[in-house]
Amino acid sequence: MDGNLSRMKELIAILNQAGKAYYQENREIMSNYEYDKLYDELSALEEETKTVLSISPTQQVGYQVLGELPKEAHESPMLSLDKTKSAEELAQWLGKNRGVLSWKLDGLTVVLTYRDGTLMKAVTRGSGEIGEVITNNARVFSNVPLTIPFRGELILRGEAIIKYSDFRLINQQIEDVDAKYKNPRNLCSGSVRQLNNQITASRNVNFEAFSLVSAAGVDFQNSRIRQFEWLKKQGFDVVEYKEVTKETLPEAVEGFAASISDQDIPSDGLVLMFDDIAYGESLGRTAKFPRNAIAYKWADEIRETTLTEIKWSPSRTGLINPVAMFEPVELEGTTVSRASVHNLSIMEALELGEGDLITVYKANMIIPQIADNLTRTGTIKIPGNCPVCDGKTEIRRMNDVKSLYCTNLDCQAKQVKSFAHFVSRDALNIDGLSEATLEKFILGGLIRELADIFHLADHEETITQMEGFGKKSYDNLIQAVKTASHTSLPRLIYGLGIAGIGLANAKMLCREFQYDFEKLRHAEEEELIAVSGIGKVLAEAWISYFQEDKNNQMVDRVRKEITIERETKNEETKKLNGMTFVITGSVTHYENRKALQEVIETNGGKAVGSVTSKTTYLINNDTTSNSSKNKKAKELGVPIISEDDFIQILEE
Repeated sequence: MDGNLSRMKELIAILNQAGKAYYQENREIMSNYEYDKLYDELSALEEETKTVLSISPTQQVGYQVLGELPKEAHESPMLSLDKTKSAEELAQWLGKNRGVLSWKLDGLTVVLTYRDGTLMKAVTRGSGEIGEVITNNARVFSNVPLTIPFRGELILRGEAIIKYSDFRLINQQIEDVDAKYKNPRNLCSGSVRQLNNQITASRNVNFEAFSLVSAAGVDFQNSRIRQFEWLKKQGFDVVEYKEVTKETLPEAVEGFAASISDQDIPSDGLVLMFDDIAYGESLGRTAKFPRNAIAYKWADEIRETTLTEIKWSPSRTGLINPVAMFEPVELEGTTVSRASVHNLSIMEALELGEGDLITVYKANMIIPQIADNLTRTGTIKIPGNCPVCDGKTEIRRMNDVKSLYCTNLDCQAKQVKSFAHFVSRDALNIDGLSEATLEKFILGGLIRELADIFHLADHEETITQMEGFGKKSYDNLIQAVKTASHTSLPRLIYGLGIAGIGLANAKMLCREFQYDFEKLRHAEEEELIAVSGIGKVLAEAWISYFQEDKNNQMVDRVRKEITIERETKNEETKKLNGMTFVITGSVTHYENRKALQEVIETNGGKAVGSVTSKTTYLINNDTTSNSSKNKKAKELGVPIISEDDFIQILEE
């Protein structure tokens, strides 16, 4: 007995830590397979000992909600579902009753309340007892009806989800590889719980109803299926479901399983409910589970294979992830040959070694994972040097998780952001070089410094064989590089990423120094400060950058690869030469304030952020407002003009 209790306490600590990491911190410290195995072991020990500890994850419905959204208690607790991986147990559970089989959706559960036909409130599941009020966000879900025909009070539950297709599109737009979302559930959770619902609206969140809690005065003839049919008539998207009996259940389960590869909606199994509402509710509940429904988790298809090696994959944060490479195997209809091991703690727990016989599976039938290591030789050596820069590595422990990091601050894998800045729209504007692509090129040894970008044509065979690249995309990239090799000096300077030097500052510096780069890089502090918009801090950053020999050498190598366009128009002839403008408020004639700023600079003027005695005009369409800039302008006698006034000055 004592041994069982000790093991239970050990399992509770491990599972609670893993649960907190997964649900609150969006990180994984163990695989789903391992978590389920330990959870089932704990459940069996609790059954055997007839002892359940208060902090056991089998009793905790969820974690307390985080964030600044208002919180609200649910009228009735939202419980988790008991689960099984056995189709036979599922059939036994249903017995002679009629059931409703549906997807178990993998998103964020939300409760909607309608009164007088209008959406009044939306609350997340939260801890099961207390959720977060997200009404404004729910109103911009892509498919939630704001008004419905039913005029009584309606309360229903459903899952907020982001489809795989939308998830991929959103991730494609994020150039920072480290900022990409790991899965649709994480993205959905962050999208639903935003304080700014404009962000929620941009994420295309869907709502799939899966349970009707109450609808005042409506007779559903004691049937869940009739509830679903009624919800459809009210305008709701309802989770895909099938009516089943014990005899038809196996075929229905197989039908759902067969459609997983074509399923655009994230799910992690199935849910079976009794169609008979009264019968289901009469069964009551346990401390954690209602007895009117049960979850079916897919029995993982597990295959044996041989581990061939561990590849070490560095990232821009310095973290070096172990990736298991193994003999290809067929899993859930596709061939897989690699799986992330996540961190050193998991790798060491599996005691991995080259040549080991391992078992692999797909978490939720999608993500390849190592289930177990059958031979456990533990011979994998942790590298002492980074595979990209050969710098020293070190093991760091955070929250009891060991991870490997590169300590070299100049490691190319850490410089992805500086490369991305160099090729960004306002710098050299090289289309096709996203952060993800740059990271591939850096890790592949194709790019080690900025000048290497102009020699990508030397690596045609390597690039065209990379995932996501073909001959056409390669040709487009090389053409973009060729186009970018003809650029302006302000764009080049901005692209260097000198602290605080934006494109506007770069343009001012170039004008003041007559586009003479040599004069610019050897400028003294007093000369720099004399330039409008350049203060002591920026001047020091500029001087510090060009005091580094490695920076000067790098810039010179880049300059050999590009042609700087000469400024042919005489500055003295430009309409706004010598004038300094400050822009505030909204604009109507121009796309945005930046567009207006570009017009000012193109015509020889300067656009700065603060009103001073040197300001020629303050542009504000609300010329009579009491804004701080307007007050400052009046104090200093600076004229306040509208966009129309500005356009008239240009046209005179």
